[in-house]
Amino acid sequence: MAGYTTIKHERRGDVEYVIFCRPEVHNAFNSSMIYELIDLFGKLIDDETLRVVVLTGEGKSYCAGADLNWMRSVVDFTYEQNLKESLALADMLWAIYSFPKPTIGRINGAAIGGGTGLVAVTDIAIAAERAVFSFSEVKIGVVPACISPYVLNRVGQGKAREFFLSGERLTSARALEAGLVNQVVPDDQLDDAVDKMVKQLLSSGPSALGVCKELLRTVPGQSVDEFKKYTAEVIARLRLSAEAQEGMDAFLNKRKPNWIK
Repeated sequence: MAGYTTIKHERRGDVEYVIFCRPEVHNAFNSSMIYELIDLFGKLIDDETLRVVVLTGEGKSYCAGADLNWMRSVVDFTYEQNLKESLALADMLWAIYSFPKPTIGRINGAAIGGGTGLVAVTDIAIAAERAVFSFSEVKIGVVPACISPYVLNRVGQGKAREFFLSGERLTSARALEAGLVNQVVPDDQLDDAVDKMVKQLLSSGPSALGVCKELLRTVPGQSVDEFKKYTAEVIARLRLSAEAQEGMDAFLNKRKPNWIK
């Protein structure tokens, strides 16, 4: 794609900011936004200079979920066409969740329906106090299907049952209590909190962070024998890496490792 119409992205040093930019509909996503996010994350995955990605929304909302006008238009689609659109949504969520660099959700406002999925797929979600959340799909006769694996990972089945079935509106404090977000800060301190987390991530070994993400995705689905072998191989390999040797030498000699600028 030569240019994007529903998202913006900008590089600030080692950090890429990805901004949902349909503020007139509270950054609700449609087919265009889904495919543009897939395209962008597909390009970013090959950027060796990138260290962290921050996702946020333009204006007062983070993401209001699926654009209802777009959802209504698919009533004329065949089942196969609807399935293609739904698989694209699933691919978009996976592209963000499985991205090999750390991702931060800067939750600047409402995250509703599928928008909560775009919270759950980030590694670390930091929300402004004004943010609200809701799995409101059941209120319009659908379900939070594609986002469910990521939300279940975040909050567990007990909370997911309550939130999915009730469709209730959640305050930022309730979202924090449930584990949907990692931090809640006063509205005017959101940028400072995100910047602080970015700096924390940039102080760690870039390759180690990528392996951490792979570890977190892989280990939960393994048997005891599988995870014993896998985790032993991971640490044995990393101990011999140039990054680990640099990190240990920097620590022992009380200096900053070479990945800290």
